Amino acid sequence: MRNIDSIFEPFLSFFKKEVSSSIVLLGATFLALMWANSFFSETYYAFWYQEVSLTFGRYEISKDLKHWIDEGLMTLFFFIVGLEIKREVLVGELSSFRKAAFPVAAATGGMVLPALLYTFFNAGTPTAKGWGIPMATDIAFALGALAVLGRRIPSGLRVFLAAFAIADDLGAVLVIALFYTKEISLNYLLLAVLILIILLAMNLLWIRWTLLYALAGIALWLAILGSGLHATVAGVILAMFIPARMRYEPEAFLKEVDKALKRFEYSLNSGNRSILLKKDQLNAIQSIELACHNVETPLQRLEHSLHPWVAFAIIPLFALANAGVTLGELDLSKAFVEPVSLGILTGLFLGKPLGIVAVACVAVRMGLAAMPAGVKWSHIIGAGFLGGIGFTMSLFIAGLSFVDKGIMDLTKLAILTASVLSGVTGMVILWISGGKEGGRIA
Repeated sequence: MRNIDSIFEPFLSFFKKEVSSSIVLLGATFLALMWANSFFSETYYAFWYQEVSLTFGRYEISKDLKHWIDEGLMTLFFFIVGLEIKREVLVGELSSFRKAAFPVAAATGGMVLPALLYTFFNAGTPTAKGWGIPMATDIAFALGALAVLGRRIPSGLRVFLAAFAIADDLGAVLVIALFYTKEISLNYLLLAVLILIILLAMNLLWIRWTLLYALAGIALWLAILGSGLHATVAGVILAMFIPARMRYEPEAFLKEVDKALKRFEYSLNSGNRSILLKKDQLNAIQSIELACHNVETPLQRLEHSLHPWVAFAIIPLFALANAGVTLGELDLSKAFVEPVSLGILTGLFLGKPLGIVAVACVAVRMGLAAMPAGVKWSHIIGAGFLGGIGFTMSLFIAGLSFVDKGIMDLTKLAILTASVLSGVTGMVILWISGGKEGGRIA
């Protein structure tokens, strides 16, 4: 039992943080909507679109506040996404073909079909380039919805949804990098490649000082920004070069800690019980602290320290800056029949669950993947609808797709509506299926 707990402990910690952050994210979304529809609605747009400049001698970067959040702070979000992807590939649910096949197949179906449905409604129109909007899943809201259902849901489904959402995030990052890049500057791209070579050398030389990786990350962000690729892609790329190897093997760590504990115990038995630690006691504690630092990888250390800041500050701030839509400026009788709205609504609410279940079923039938233990097809259908909660990444891709405020307002309304419908439908299906024996897909 102890071994099982140690395997699931990192996931449970990740799950709790995502669930808690979904509450803060929901609050920020409501605040954005209230602000954008209040008597002071003009201040919402005036505040987020005010110019903020950074000057380095004769060099200057000038963007509005919203862009600094979307292209600057959100890079840390993508950095955490990259760390999560790397961790899952190395030791998690994506670490072997058998483990990864089911969530990756589900994620693939959940990206392709929504994009096709969106394209069906928008082909040949000015909004056609928004096909990436319904492809994404918001992991915080999706896992938050699962948490509401408590023990009615098998733990295997939580692991599946987290792995599926992480694979989905990887797909969204690739889409942003490959299809939402306007033009490429070769000089800046070569500079980015040079920085990556330096990062690789730092890995090979066993450099574990996180400050150096932070400085290299800033340089990489500036190079990617100048290259024409979206600057946030730098976060994912940097994450791939963060060391994931221990300086101490677990056995060496245990020996070092055991030796230090014995020194500390000997000091106590010798009568050193002062309020302040004696030198030999302090040395023993410092040895334990150093051993803990060396057994923890830079990847784990950075993910652990940055995740709360991203989950509870950066993502809610992004929602506050991007989720506001002034409903009074929209003709609600026509808002949901516009091509862009239909594409997003059908893509997220119908395309996501259909694509997830269909491709996952094919993978199982072909023997390429296996269902998680204790999970039924009715659970997968419910989780498929939860996959239709696009929100954060959908809003992000929408911002890359459109500039026109009218189209953006329609897009935001469709994303919010589809996310609510998907979340409620998924929770109802999972609530019902939690009390029944699972069926089979014939």
